[in-house]
Amino acid sequence: MEFLDEKLDDYVTAHSEAENEVLAELNRQTHLKILIPRMLAGHYQGRVLSMLSHMIKPTTILEIGTYTGYSAICFAEGLAANGVIHTIDLNEELESFQSEYFKKSGCSDQIVQHVGKALEVIPKIEGNFDLVYIDADKENYCNYYDQTIDRVNKGGYIIADNVLWSGKVIEPLDPKDEETRMLLEYNKKIQDDERVQNVLLPIRDGLMVARKL
Repeated sequence: MEFLDEKLDDYVTAHSEAENEVLAELNRQTHLKILIPRMLAGHYQGRVLSMLSHMIKPTTILEIGTYTGYSAICFAEGLAANGVIHTIDLNEELESFQSEYFKKSGCSDQIVQHVGKALEVIPKIEGNFDLVYIDADKENYCNYYDQTIDRVNKGGYIIADNVLWSGKVIEPLDPKDEETRMLLEYNKKIQDDERVQNVLLPIRDGLMVARKL
């Protein structure tokens, strides 16, 4: 589902900061070489993530779902000087591809790659987080939130992608559609959680932004 008219969407993108050369190359190569390239954050959403990172100025970011590394590079643009991103992905075959572009972007020293099941990896990462970005298997969104909320610093953020799920969240629910059911549960969970202030942004496939009070 396209939430904006195509011409209006083009206008929005044209009047947002351009992606740099490395991100543009990563965008192209992801579409040429990697399965399901629509999973890529892409130009406009990437600029939103970069802007949010610049506004928050995080020291520690946890990213659940690396894919080809586009969003991690965008977040790295706003990191504090001594900041670090821990990014987790289940697909070990993408690790070298990610590393290549982390090096090209000049932020490889600030990005720690983890391969494995996020629910098993997260407890092994020490310390708290200023920003958590959830963009992995939808069935575990609530689990990821529960596992990280107590480790988010006061005033920190948990941002979840794909929370509109191509508009399926407002359609009659197919009993067999576990992903949509869990996204509905996640959105309600955040809306009802008094520990956070939240806003759902209709950016691409939906970003739920929750700030820990």
